[in-house]
Amino acid sequence: MTSDHQGNKPSEPELSDSLKTYGAVLKALRDEANLTQEQFGPLVRFSPPYIAKIEQGKRFPPRDLPDRAEQPLGPLAAKILKAAARSLKRKAGLASWFHEWAGIEEVAITLCAYECRAIPGLLQPEQYVRALSERRLPPLTEAQIDEQVAARLERQRVLTERPNTAFSFIIEQYLLERRLGGREVTLAVIDHLLDLGQRRNVEIQLMPLQLEDHVGADGQMYLAETQPNEWIGYFEGHESSALLTDPKVVSSMLQRYGKMRSQALDHRATVSLLKQMRGAL
Repeated sequence: MTSDHQGNKPSEPELSDSLKTYGAVLKALRDEANLTQEQFGPLVRFSPPYIAKIEQGKRFPPRDLPDRAEQPLGPLAAKILKAAARSLKRKAGLASWFHEWAGIEEVAITLCAYECRAIPGLLQPEQYVRALSERRLPPLTEAQIDEQVAARLERQRVLTERPNTAFSFIIEQYLLERRLGGREVTLAVIDHLLDLGQRRNVEIQLMPLQLEDHVGADGQMYLAETQPNEWIGYFEGHESSALLTDPKVVSSMLQRYGKMRSQALDHRATVSLLKQMRGAL
């Protein structure tokens, strides 16, 4: 099954009142059930801080939250949440076609990413985010760029807030060779990758420039394992994206990703190459 998302103005995300409304509804239903966030979170298998962000309108709620909430809050509350979900709009700083995947990122127990277009968003330092935003067409205003930078950095907190989630990233070497944004930006990217690669739950691998058996010809891919151990695929196009849930399709993506992990440089070789590239700048 494929869920397609398209947005006519992905470069102009706006704060959505509907997210705040959804959060307020969830809080009211939780209060009515006499449950604190600390009590409610485990009942729906989400952390209390994540529930707090949803109630504050800062996070897009997962699609299955109403179903998970039915038992602790009751069937009527679940129906109310489902109705409220139908009116949800875009998240501030994130394109409309991306918000659903952003929500999946925050609850994944395993997250895999292969990128051949740009450094993965979760690994981008501020200088790189700004360099990308400054090159967007149609052009963005300074306020829009600042909003996108803030949203990207906020999204990256998942790397530290979910220490039990395994993150795997495969990045094409030529993305660094391109030196987008110039020497200083590229230095910042390399230093950031070296720093994040030291985390126990983060694995970063570079795909070498020359590889005769490269199986990544189908382009970028993202994969997330969610509870209860279900895998979801994701990819982006021009101002659009798609979530893939068909088991056969996702299985083929997992096979390709597994093969690419074996083809990419291992941790030590990746660190060595990054340091070599840094010294050559």
